[in-house]
Amino acid sequence: MELSLAWRLFKRELQQGQLLLIILAITLAVLSVSGLARVSERLQVAITGQASQFIAADRIIDSPVKIDAAILTKAEDLGLKHVTNMQFNSMVYSGDKFQLVTVRAVETGYPLKGDIELTSGKTKALPQAGEIWFETRLGGLLGYPKSIELGNSEFVLSNEISRLPDAGFNPFASSPVVLMRMEDVAKTGVIQPGSRVTYLYQFAGDEASLTAFEQSVKPLLNSTQRWVDVQSGDSPIAGAVKRAERFLLLASLMGIALACAAIGIAAQRYCQRHYDVVAMLKTFGASAKQIRLLFGTHLLLVTLMGIVLGIIGGVLLDFGISYLLPPEIAAYSPPLTRPLLLGVSTGLISAFMFSAYPLMRLLAIPPLRVLQRQLEGLQLGMWLHLLLSLGAMALLGYLYSQSWALTLTVVAAVLLLGVLLSVLGFVMIRLGHSVGMKTTNPLQLALAGLRRRARQNAVQLVGFSAALVLLLTILALRQDLLNEWQKQLPENAPNYFLVNIAPDDAKPLNDFMTAKGIVATDIYPVIRGRLTQINGEVLISNEQSEAGEKGRVGISRELNLTWRNTLPANNELLEGHFNQAADEVSVESGVADRLGIGIGDKLTYVIDNQELTVKVASIRAVHWETLQPNFFMIFTQEALAPFAYTSMASFYLNDQSTNDQATNGQALSADGTPKDAVILALIQQFPTISIIDVGAMVGQLRQIIEQVSLSLTLVLALVLLASALVLIAQTEAGMATRQRELAVLRTFGASGWLLRSATGLEFALLGGIAGVLAVIVAEFALYLLKTQVFELNVYMHWPWWGIAPVSGALIVALLGVWRCRQLLSQSCSELLKAGS
Repeated sequence: MELSLAWRLFKRELQQGQLLLIILAITLAVLSVSGLARVSERLQVAITGQASQFIAADRIIDSPVKIDAAILTKAEDLGLKHVTNMQFNSMVYSGDKFQLVTVRAVETGYPLKGDIELTSGKTKALPQAGEIWFETRLGGLLGYPKSIELGNSEFVLSNEISRLPDAGFNPFASSPVVLMRMEDVAKTGVIQPGSRVTYLYQFAGDEASLTAFEQSVKPLLNSTQRWVDVQSGDSPIAGAVKRAERFLLLASLMGIALACAAIGIAAQRYCQRHYDVVAMLKTFGASAKQIRLLFGTHLLLVTLMGIVLGIIGGVLLDFGISYLLPPEIAAYSPPLTRPLLLGVSTGLISAFMFSAYPLMRLLAIPPLRVLQRQLEGLQLGMWLHLLLSLGAMALLGYLYSQSWALTLTVVAAVLLLGVLLSVLGFVMIRLGHSVGMKTTNPLQLALAGLRRRARQNAVQLVGFSAALVLLLTILALRQDLLNEWQKQLPENAPNYFLVNIAPDDAKPLNDFMTAKGIVATDIYPVIRGRLTQINGEVLISNEQSEAGEKGRVGISRELNLTWRNTLPANNELLEGHFNQAADEVSVESGVADRLGIGIGDKLTYVIDNQELTVKVASIRAVHWETLQPNFFMIFTQEALAPFAYTSMASFYLNDQSTNDQATNGQALSADGTPKDAVILALIQQFPTISIIDVGAMVGQLRQIIEQVSLSLTLVLALVLLASALVLIAQTEAGMATRQRELAVLRTFGASGWLLRSATGLEFALLGGIAGVLAVIVAEFALYLLKTQVFELNVYMHWPWWGIAPVSGALIVALLGVWRCRQLLSQSCSELLKAGS
């Protein structure tokens, strides 16, 4: 009986449109979360997939010894493709010339991701047996011989390498690279017991298999073995990928918060509209159990309907967006399971937890309300509503992002918005008593409306402000990320590095660059040294620590040290002052945190078998992803003066051929010399200087940054759409009350112009107030996000204080007047009939 009654009432209210608002709110919640989750996951997978070409695989195990065969068996069992490579240094000979090289010996199947770039084009093929492929600079150093000797064998130089996909970026690895087949290594006789060899085990496959493989294998690796992926510090794209993924997660979390706000507003409105219905049902003898079953069934049906519509909308949204994406991104299609489950969970959790408080108040309505409409029954504390709402938001946020930093930032922003709205509501009620009820002045009438609907306006401000906070936050972060990447990779970013520059070659090299019209960066001295003590405490290695030795763990390798009198452009001073005295050193913040180094600590180094003790004067943040020369430790020239050194520098040479600056497709230097001729002349004139071409890497990095930028723009468009829907839904919430008031004002003779002006001003005031609140909350949220999540510079957005209130006033006023246009055009009798 009760279920039949509930179903009939549900159909009637659905036909009358009374349930439309809450259905749309739940649909919006599920659509926003499932749609944003699907698009975000597609973009994340695409970005990671594109970035994995930097390491020629999805995952790598880097080891100085062969790993257990069981690990490779585990990879095969999980369906992962894998190849084994070797890397070692050796001398090669051609006639009376010789050169130290880095040998890359690879198996069939290499590279698993990306292509080998030869001067003749891209390929996935490998050298034939008895052949070696070589870097351009090796040919220049040896005079382009037809063959070279490596160990006990002679190899034909068959192809010239422009870049290997996993070449990485290490300007200190100065020896040219040669590529050969793994099976040719044995006949060289180079690898003997005790030889220093690096084994690179590369793996590729689907994300689920890779995750399972990582969970089972990573704990088995020792301190000499490294697990590498595109987000490891060795990848130049790591910072961009991490920040892009955090941005996508944040956008989805904002979508969850926005959807939750919409559901709370819709549920509050729905329950308020049924206060009289509950009072009448109780008057006619309905029990509390029957009423709970009635409205519980309504909520369940509304929730299911909203979830179904939201899932359909989310899938259609993903399909629509995928057609707008570039083919290289659209080709990636992660499983639908997680976005669908997340959408269903969001609909269920948010609908019930955000509806619990309004529903409890609805069920507590007394029968006496039939006679005294001001009665609202049990006045439950708002703390319960706040607790349920924040709990639901935190639960959904963490389920989606698995990041407490992001989740708590969103929750903290919501709390601040709630506090500001509470203060504002109190002020509006207090100050509103002095506002008259004259109907001759649109501004006074608008202010009177704000006073009369103080509570309702506070609820509306939740939606308006939440939408504006979300937009401001996403816009600011997107622009900051794009600006950061633009600074890292300007149009003339260095694409060639020079290392092993002898002191005597510095001036001739500068003259050569000047003659060719090439502008180089500063020359950085490079000295090798080992950190041995901190404040007199001798440091031990990781291996010694694992063996049970007691002591402070240090850095188990030599460092590249430099001197400089001014702070490098891509460094940020965090603490102290940059080098001013001869015995001072500046330390990179990551190393300082890892080793527990602070301002004033004394560090002892061993350089050329001599000890050097200096005092820490500053801590620096270094942007390693800038592809610029960077150092952990920077000294003064006086401190390192006793030690021999070589130097390094970088320069930009145009790689793009144009009609005005090209000869047979060859890019030219500033003096008109073809690029390849410039590099060859540089190699021949300075044979001891090593030249590293990173142009291909810079180009690939720019391509990925462009894809990331597109991803951010698409997510921003989705957020704009979700915000617009919430603003419209929020404007809809107060239409019934406004209709009754317009009828009363019409009865007392208010003109159409007065009502239109007052309505527009009232919505404009709400939008302006929402804009001010949004700026305060957005600045707070951005501070937390930039300092705790994105590691970006914090600064105030002063233009927002003018733009946001004005924009909020215009947008909300236009939406309000547009939605009220039918009510404002109706006569007094039509308004009274519609409200009856």
